[in-house]
Amino acid sequence: MSVLAVGLMSGTSADGVDAALVRIEESGELSLVAFVFLAYAASERVRLLDAIERGTPRELATVDVWLGERFADAVERVLAEAGAKAKDLKFIACHGHTFWHEPGKASLQLGNPAVLAERFGVTVVSDFRSRDVAAGGQGAPLVPIADACLFGHPQKGRALLNLGGMANVTWVPRLGDVDGTIAFDTGPGMAVIDCVVRKLVPDLEYDVGGVLAASGRAVEEAVRVLLSDPFFGLPPPKSTGRERFGTAFAERLIAEVSERLPDAAPEDMVATAVELTARSVADQIERWLPRGERSELLVSGGGAKNRWLMERLAQRLAQWEVVRFEDVFFDGDAKEAAAFAFLGWLTLHGRPGNVPRATGARGPRVLGRITPA
Repeated sequence: MSVLAVGLMSGTSADGVDAALVRIEESGELSLVAFVFLAYAASERVRLLDAIERGTPRELATVDVWLGERFADAVERVLAEAGAKAKDLKFIACHGHTFWHEPGKASLQLGNPAVLAERFGVTVVSDFRSRDVAAGGQGAPLVPIADACLFGHPQKGRALLNLGGMANVTWVPRLGDVDGTIAFDTGPGMAVIDCVVRKLVPDLEYDVGGVLAASGRAVEEAVRVLLSDPFFGLPPPKSTGRERFGTAFAERLIAEVSERLPDAAPEDMVATAVELTARSVADQIERWLPRGERSELLVSGGGAKNRWLMERLAQRLAQWEVVRFEDVFFDGDAKEAAAFAFLGWLTLHGRPGNVPRATGARGPRVLGRITPA
């Protein structure tokens, strides 16, 4: 018997809430019913990022509830989009928004699940990362279980790259092969690129389609220096966040480019940020994924819409067939929210949701905290 569920995600790009209404069969097979993106207003985004960087206990507590309300708004939107009602839902799975991620020590996501349970009278699964961290893992990446069970190729290996605020990649040897799956964060995805854009071109939130970057010139020496960050030399399992590749790193990129090209235009800065992401992703894939088999690389997340970034990736990964996730499955923007709906389904069935080889945990664990209807 199939169930309807909503998966919610607010990623490190801090641009808004993804809400995916999905149908999950008794076998675990998942299909997307509807998807909405509820953008944060500029003032909301400022409040969110300011709370992450400087939030007091009072601010964090109030933002926790406010985020719960924004997630609830997104649920209402996606239900309306599908013509469905809250009573049709079996559960809501809410990843929340990451406020602090310190691999192997702590990972904090806010977005109060009680608000959702009260608004809709539905069971809510949240706080997915804490149990993996308690079991000695990094608490990330967690999407690989969905990549392995839902999006792998039935006959051959396939890689899945998500270009959100951070970038993470999963290698699935065959559909359903969880034990053979390799996954890790490669470093910055869109977070550094977007931050550079916002600092230098205040009228833009991000480089639409990669137009700015395509008209600029990347400063190779600056990229080389930035790639010396110790994170890039670490072997998997590994994960990262805005704590390492956020505002301060974007400011460092601007300073490195300015030092080497004093008359650099904003387009050159953005092109350098794109080159950093493209090269770090390609280098990590070449270094840590199996070399004996190269096939499809399915790209999802906001970065898949940046044509210049996709072109640079295709050039650096010439032996891969670089395609958008949505060309094979459904809207790539919905992938992570749908994946957390699948994780919620696993939790409610008492099944592990982590991939220990990806997170470094001592073993498989049932993830999440359940807030009753």
